[in-house]
Order: sequence, then C-alpha cells, then structure tokens
Amino acid sequence: MTEKATRQVAPALKAEILAEALPYIQRFFDKTIVIKYGGNAMTDPQLKDCFARDVVLLKLVGMNPVVVHGGGPQIESLLQRVGKKGEFIQGMRVTDAETMDLVEMVLGGQVNKEIVNLINQHGGKAVGLTGKDAGFIRARKLLMQKKDAPPGDVIDVGQVGQITGIDPSLISFLDKGDFIPVIAPIGVGEGGETYNINADVVAGKLAEILHAEKLVLLTNTPGVLDENGKLLTGLTPREIDELVANGTLSGGMLPKIGSALDAARSGVQSVHVIDGRVEHCLLLEILTDHGVGTMIKSK
Repeated sequence: MTEKATRQVAPALKAEILAEALPYIQRFFDKTIVIKYGGNAMTDPQLKDCFARDVVLLKLVGMNPVVVHGGGPQIESLLQRVGKKGEFIQGMRVTDAETMDLVEMVLGGQVNKEIVNLINQHGGKAVGLTGKDAGFIRARKLLMQKKDAPPGDVIDVGQVGQITGIDPSLISFLDKGDFIPVIAPIGVGEGGETYNINADVVAGKLAEILHAEKLVLLTNTPGVLDENGKLLTGLTPREIDELVANGTLSGGMLPKIGSALDAARSGVQSVHVIDGRVEHCLLLEILTDHGVGTMIKSK
C-alpha cells in the first residue's frame, strides 16, 4: 500500500488494522526477530523505504529486530565495472582474493551503511557491523562436496566461509541499548582471514544462537513454490526435505531452505520465507492475519 493510499483509508478501517496488530505485538513483545534482507527489497527505492519503516516500527512496539543483509546485485554491478564475471556453484559465490576485497567493500561499506542510514532516517538507532567486529562471527574455509561424488571429493570456492561460532554478546548488548544491529555476512578466521558467508546461512545461524522467536527471509518469489509454481503457505521440516529430494527446490534456494530448516530444528519457533517485492511485507507477515509467503514451523 502506497503512502497516498494509506492516507485515503477511512479512519475506522485504520483503527481496525491497528487493533488486529495488538495480539501479535503482545505475543512477540521483547522477542528477537532475525530478518534476512535481500532481493528487490534492497534495490527498489520504495521497497527500501518500506523496509526501514517496518524495522523501526517493530523496534518501537517492543520487538528486537536483527537485520542480516545480502548485496548480490550491488556486488555484481561492481564486478562488472572492474571486468570480472560472477560465478556460483550450488548457490554459493566463488570468491577469489580480489573478489573478496570487492565483496567486503560492497557489503561492509556501501550496502551496510545505506541500510543503517535508512533506518536512522526513520527514527531508529541502527548500528552497522560485520562479523569481524569483536570477532563475533568466526569462520573457516568452506569446502563443498561435489554432487554424486565420493566423500572427500570437494569443490574449492575460494574465500567462502563456513561458520564455526557466533558470540551473541555484542548483539545482546546492542539490543539492550535499543540499538538495531545491521550485519554484513563477513566472517573472520583463526588467522584473521576474511570470509564471504552466504547471508541466509548467517541469518539462520544467528537466529539459532540468539534463540530468536522468528527468522524472516525476504526473497524475490512469493515464497516456497511447488513443482507447478503454486505457493506453499505452511510447511514442516519433513515436507521441505521431500521438496529438496525430488528437485523442486534447487539452486539459490538451497542455502535459504537449508538455513530455514536448521533454524526450525534448533528451536526457532517459526521461519518465514516471504515476498520482499510486497510493500511492508514485514508488517503483513508479523502483525496481521494475512501472510505474504511460506511459514515453516519448528515441528
């Protein structure tokens, strides 16, 4: 709904909408909600503004939003400008040393600070971080198993990281000060190495470590779709396993779904894969009866 359309809504309907949100505000008060921010919601000016407003509102009504962002389109744009071609294997970006420098520049600098600025413009107190800050996201080199190959037959995708640990104390400290953490998915190795980590993976693991009530993953699709392209609004981990096994879910959706499953099985009450192309999708999913995607329940 655009700002103009919102202004045209009758006062009684506005009151009804606000009243509908009350039980959700009560239920999720003081709960942590980890949000993976990416896709069109990061590139469309109106959607960016809606996202920032949603995050500030969630904070103001007593929830603890933690934002983890991607930056694929912005990384691709910079790679093209320097004459490099992006490459993905099983949904992971191949990251050589030069690409890692560019990724860190985009994620830790350009994109992170833009999100922080947007949230702050709408009255929030956002703080930008990477996993290097206080060393709170520790990682090691990820070696990916080749499909249908013997164990140990791996693919080297460069400086792509696998999370070995997350120290939640920094995030907890910021939450208590009413700050909104905005996290770029960059980890640090034992020897100070920099690792590019899939943002969905970071969001999922962070939701587990923080014992989040919800993990919300913004996508460029209506949610999880079946083989006929129909939206599946509610799924269990077992049903997700079946969709992966039969090939319905593949490519870039695999890290997202893998993170969702791990989080759901590790105590996160619900995981939501929602359509980030819908204005105010966060509020619709969290504060109303009308979801805009797929919910994966923990059981």
